[in-house]
Amino acid sequence: MNDQTSRQGTSKAWLWLLCLLSTSALANWQEVVPEARVVGAGELRLFGFRIYSARLWSPAQPLAADTPFALELTYHRAISRDDLVDASVKEIRRLSGGAVSATQLADWRAQMRQAFVDVAPGSRITGVHLPGRGARFYVGQQLQHEVRDGVFAAAFFAIWLDPRTRNPELRAQLLGAAAP
Repeated sequence: MNDQTSRQGTSKAWLWLLCLLSTSALANWQEVVPEARVVGAGELRLFGFRIYSARLWSPAQPLAADTPFALELTYHRAISRDDLVDASVKEIRRLSGGAVSATQLADWRAQMRQAFVDVAPGSRITGVHLPGRGARFYVGQQLQHEVRDGVFAAAFFAIWLDPRTRNPELRAQLLGAAAP
C-alpha cells in the first residue's frame, strides 16, 4: 500500500467518525424517549398573560417514576436565560427545603445557564428526565446541554410535577388528571 492510499483510508475513517459524531449531536429528544405520547398538556398563565404552553410526553401512561419522560415548554413571551435560571433555582430551593446545599445550587445554576437560552414567542425548550441518570435539554430539536446528575433532574422536574408545585392546576393537566 502506498502513501496516497493510506492517506485516503485515513481520511475516509475520519469522515466516517465525523458522520457518526454529528448524527448523535443532532439527535432529537424523541430518539431518547421512544414511543412517547402526550400524557397531558396545559398552560402557565400569570395575571391573565400566557407565559408558556406545556406538554408532558412519556411512553408510560400514567407517568411512572422509573420511566424517562419529556417536558416540552413552548413560550409565548420573551424571557431571558437569566430569568429562567433564577426562577428555576428559586423553585428548587423552595421545594428542597434545605436538602440541597448552596454548593449544589451554584453548580446547578451553572448547568442551567448552559442548558437554557433567551426565549422569544414560539421558542421551545424540552427537558428530558432520565431517571437516576440526569437530564437533557433541547432547544427546538437540537441538544443544548446534558446534566449528568440524577438528583438535579429530580429536583428540576419537581418544579412542575411535585404535589407542592406553585401551579397545581397545571400539574394536574400535565399528569392527565384535568382538561387543559
